[in-house]
Amino acid sequence: MRPHYPLISLLFLVVLAPCSFAQTGKITGMVRDARTQEPLIGVAVVVNGTDQGGVTDVEGYYTLDNLTPKTYNVTAQYVGYRTLTKYDVVVTTGNTLTLNFDLEEAASELGEVVVEASPFQRRTETPNSIQSLSTQEIKAYPGGNNDIAKVVQSLPGVSGSVGFRNDIIIRGGAPNENVYYLDGVEVPNINHFATQGSAGGPVGMLNVSFIDDVTLSTSAFPARYDNPLSGVLQFRQRTGNREKRQGSLRLGASEFAGTLEGPLIRGKENTTFIVSVRRSYLQLLFKLIDLPFLPGYWDYQYKMTHKFENNKDEISLIGLGSIDRFTLNIPEDASLEQQAILDQIPVYRQWTSTVGATWKHRFEDGYFDLTLSGNILNNGADKFEDNDEGNEARRLLKLESVEDENKLRFNWNKFSGPWSWAWGASVQHARYTNQFYQVFSREPLTEARFDSEIRFWKAGAYGQVSRTFFEQRLDVSLGLRSDANTFTASGLNPLSTLSPRLSASFALSDQWRINGSVGRYYKLPPYTVLGFRNNANQLVNQDVRYIRSDHLVAGLEWLPWKSGRFTLEGFWKRYDQYPVSVLDSISLANLGGDFGVLGNEDVRDVGRGRAYGVEFLYQQKLIRNFYGILAYTYYHSEFTGFDRDRYIPSAWDQRHLLSFTGGYKFPRNWEVGARFRAQRGAPYTPYNTVASLLAYPVRGQGLPDYTQINTLRLSGFSALDLRVDKKWNFDRWSLDLYLDIQNALDAENPTAPTFTLERNPDGSVRTRSGQPYQPNQQASDAPGGELDAIPVLLPNSSGARLPTIGLIIEL
Repeated sequence: MRPHYPLISLLFLVVLAPCSFAQTGKITGMVRDARTQEPLIGVAVVVNGTDQGGVTDVEGYYTLDNLTPKTYNVTAQYVGYRTLTKYDVVVTTGNTLTLNFDLEEAASELGEVVVEASPFQRRTETPNSIQSLSTQEIKAYPGGNNDIAKVVQSLPGVSGSVGFRNDIIIRGGAPNENVYYLDGVEVPNINHFATQGSAGGPVGMLNVSFIDDVTLSTSAFPARYDNPLSGVLQFRQRTGNREKRQGSLRLGASEFAGTLEGPLIRGKENTTFIVSVRRSYLQLLFKLIDLPFLPGYWDYQYKMTHKFENNKDEISLIGLGSIDRFTLNIPEDASLEQQAILDQIPVYRQWTSTVGATWKHRFEDGYFDLTLSGNILNNGADKFEDNDEGNEARRLLKLESVEDENKLRFNWNKFSGPWSWAWGASVQHARYTNQFYQVFSREPLTEARFDSEIRFWKAGAYGQVSRTFFEQRLDVSLGLRSDANTFTASGLNPLSTLSPRLSASFALSDQWRINGSVGRYYKLPPYTVLGFRNNANQLVNQDVRYIRSDHLVAGLEWLPWKSGRFTLEGFWKRYDQYPVSVLDSISLANLGGDFGVLGNEDVRDVGRGRAYGVEFLYQQKLIRNFYGILAYTYYHSEFTGFDRDRYIPSAWDQRHLLSFTGGYKFPRNWEVGARFRAQRGAPYTPYNTVASLLAYPVRGQGLPDYTQINTLRLSGFSALDLRVDKKWNFDRWSLDLYLDIQNALDAENPTAPTFTLERNPDGSVRTRSGQPYQPNQQASDAPGGELDAIPVLLPNSSGARLPTIGLIIEL
């Protein structure tokens, strides 16, 4: 899309707006018991501030018709249950809005007395370190570009990595310490151009049009989840509209997306679908700002749901996939900065696929779900000298790798009065292949070459019991989990991964609550580590153990009014058995925030780590037309190498994180939002100049001096993002036009400097001697026999002001 297209759209809307006339919108949804998932009959659902409302039918569904298009708060009320209000509910004439409620049972039968439920999510297993965002909070997020991974960074303890990255850094942990679940199906990565063995990329691949809500747990993880060390992100997708076919078109800062949903067969409400396809034009934006690489992607997402007539069984099928491609944009007269990027960046190609089917069966006082899923990551990269693509004689890098997992998970949940029981098991088959070739130097020729394939099984089992005491004033939960695998040397010993966890929450009053949790968690190292082979084609990392992390968290929560809350938490995390690079003697916890591959090397599991700090949060749901989140975190993040007593600040040790995100809704469907974020600069490692000069001819980049790891620190960073939305409602369709300004104050986001070589006007490497450049040659007139090439450190920063106009059409 060319930049003038949004302006044409804007003029079109300004002309058309006076001709529009108000229509009505509609809300439908389902109300269930929060624990048993049983549909509730006769629940009153009321639109606050109006005389409009409805009652759920025998299947738990309700409908609210003839609503004036605007933003509402909607309340569900039922005798014996806590009254729950959903905030910031946007009604348009385009799509029928689906709004579901999960009501919690009250402590006792209180007749006509209304007991309010907090709109802020809290679970018995996870009473603290848990945050949630609604779909509207995600859609209206300033500077987020409908990217869920960016939106999550507004929560306490969460930051992103610098540059063109989208990693989620939680409480000082590495990006690959997080796990992601989409409707209970594990998704290895939620970003395009993923770093294999880690996570992140320049843009997320989940379509916000699918999301009902997002829940982030930063500790006190329920025992059903395997492999989290820092965070669990759960994305709950909505089901397609059961009454009619409808869809939306979205044109954003970097992509075009189309979504369609409705009953699979017209007139049959039991089977619904929702499907979307997105195409990026990110490559056009990168070309516009003259970057020498152009990333482009496709992705798709779908969900199909069938509810059986007995109202006890439900089957859902979900899918998610992407196709990512890098191409080079080589200018005729490259600047030194552009040439440095072209020297180091490989050409990447990647595709991913996740598919999952879940059967959910509800029985008396409980339910179980059985999920069969599979995911594939196909990752490839090529690099040639002087980017002479296709010339095998000049090849520097070749990577062809596949990660393939097939999983079966079973979860059983039973409720009886104040007691809750859950248990389950999982089994997975994993296949990893890697054809790898890399040249480290030409003279003498030093290279790495191997062809690896491993297959093995993983399994896990868990149990969790929870109980409330003193009329729901005290909640206690105890969980236990163990995991095993058939590949690593100690993998078949379930006692080595025994991970207990305990959480408790006590209500001091209706407004004050104290929460605490302690737990031990394990994660198997990435496949890139497990499947690495040396030049003799031997597997050298089969003796690595699961990475271990112990958490201790305590906090205080204050609810001064029903739509707002304050929380204060202190956390402490201790790591052990972390992989350490044999080559560089550094913890892999310091890597993974860059493009490429993490863990493709010989390691030893001797590293330690620790992260500790304090978090503050104020969150305000929509009231008096205002909503917002204010979060501040102070923390330390440190890891060791082979010296287990020498703790070094990690690459994620930013110490101070401050963010505010909020918005105000004006009459006539105008909305203004702002996001401010500030953080201290992250540590980084200086270059080894001599080693970098020797390696540059084939590596195209400098080599860090790991004897001085993270001894330098970047400058701090702050930025302001702004967004303005205006909605028009027409006969059976609506249009949302928005202006989004990322980094409105044009602040610089410093990143580590880039090592490169000085160039002559014709683009050739400049030398001290003035003679033509020859790698590794010393300058005859240089003191101390210095190498002839002249090193240059280029200061780096990202974050230029980026105003964009986007539109969303619902019809």
